[in-house]
Amino acid sequence: MIERAGEGDFDYALHEGSPDTRIQWYFHDRTRLPVAVQSWTLAPGGREGMHAHGEGRPLEELYVVVEGSAVMRVDDVEYRLGPGDAVLAPPGAQHDVRNTGEGSLRLLVVWGPPGEVDFSAFGSYRAAAAAWAARPATHPGV
Repeated sequence: MIERAGEGDFDYALHEGSPDTRIQWYFHDRTRLPVAVQSWTLAPGGREGMHAHGEGRPLEELYVVVEGSAVMRVDDVEYRLGPGDAVLAPPGAQHDVRNTGEGSLRLLVVWGPPGEVDFSAFGSYRAAAAAWAARPATHPGV
């Protein structure tokens, strides 16, 4: 199964943010994963809009910058982001992302209800845990 870039994408205003956010929701009606996987493209100055996903419908959201630069606010913390940077917005946290660059901001956004899963049997999980354990205690962005 393949979904090509631009297939089924649409403009959408997220949480009273910019009205021209371009979204592609990958396999929205075919995946059995308990998460939504989307690409978002925001024009210069575009923003998602401050919001939270808490009571009644808690969601956890992972934002990964693919291209461009952004500032993301999660509660009282502001992060400056570039390609490859990621931010996790936990359930109930007030959050917003905005394009601070002169070109388009492209994000990969994965969101869904919080839950528990054990990935420890996978080698890549163990390698990630070892890499985090070996990092300096003053790792930037933590």
